[in-house]
Amino acid sequence: MEDQTMEETPSAAPKRELALVSHATYVKEKALRYLFFACAFLAVVTVILIFAFTTYSAFPVFTDIGLANFFSLTWAPSEGEYGIVSLLAGSGLVTVGALVMGVPLGVGTAVYLVEIASDRVRKIISPAVDLLAGIPSIIYGFFGMVIIRPFVAQISDGLGFGALTAWFVLAIMIVPTITTLTMDALNSIPMGIREASYAMGATKWQTIYKVVLPAAKLGIVDAIVLGMGRAIGETMAVLMVVGNAPVIPSSIASPISTLTSQIALDMSYSSGLHRSALFGMGVVLFIISAALVGIVRLISKKRR
Repeated sequence: MEDQTMEETPSAAPKRELALVSHATYVKEKALRYLFFACAFLAVVTVILIFAFTTYSAFPVFTDIGLANFFSLTWAPSEGEYGIVSLLAGSGLVTVGALVMGVPLGVGTAVYLVEIASDRVRKIISPAVDLLAGIPSIIYGFFGMVIIRPFVAQISDGLGFGALTAWFVLAIMIVPTITTLTMDALNSIPMGIREASYAMGATKWQTIYKVVLPAAKLGIVDAIVLGMGRAIGETMAVLMVVGNAPVIPSSIASPISTLTSQIALDMSYSSGLHRSALFGMGVVLFIISAALVGIVRLISKKRR
């Protein structure tokens, strides 16, 4: 009997220890659960409040300005014209051009760092790419004005302000976003896929563009969409290099204006319907951003 009791005691002790959870620990865990829920709920409430405030401030667009006037070509608040189509066109032109330049650069940098570069080279280039993301927008604006604008002016026989200058600036600005997310997509591809390609006689380059890139295409598209969101929402750097002329441009080197740059330019002195129209632009940008986030979520869901 004594031996049986000694055999039961060691096994019973751990069970009693596992079963005992102090009341203080239980309270802490419950408090942390509510704290994390409050943080997540605060994010949702913040988004809703921002959208509600912006929409409420833009309500005169529907009642006084009218959608026909709001979505017309002419932006001249002093004359009662609040058309944003030229500004939308400017934002679209700047964004598309930045993607055409920035996507190959960002994806190419990611492919080189993940698939080709040595560890020594990777330790040098990766921090440099990360540093690009931390440079303030106004520094990019200065760089565009002082370095890129004179070059564009020389090749276009103009002042150098316009979409072409903004393309160079934004292309550099979106490279860190595209590069980082593309690297994550490439690193998520199992090494066995590459080894199988090599085993079938494929070279490194054939493996990259016929196996690895197609396998990571959804992640790359995700990176491009987020880079597009960065380009659309950029304000200060664009404001400094586009020329801020709210008209349909005659060429890529002609001065233009975008939604974000026009808001930044006019908000300080606007009032009345003019101010409401600027908030209306904010609603349009909010909807565009929400659409991009929705696209990213759908792509991520499909990838999973």
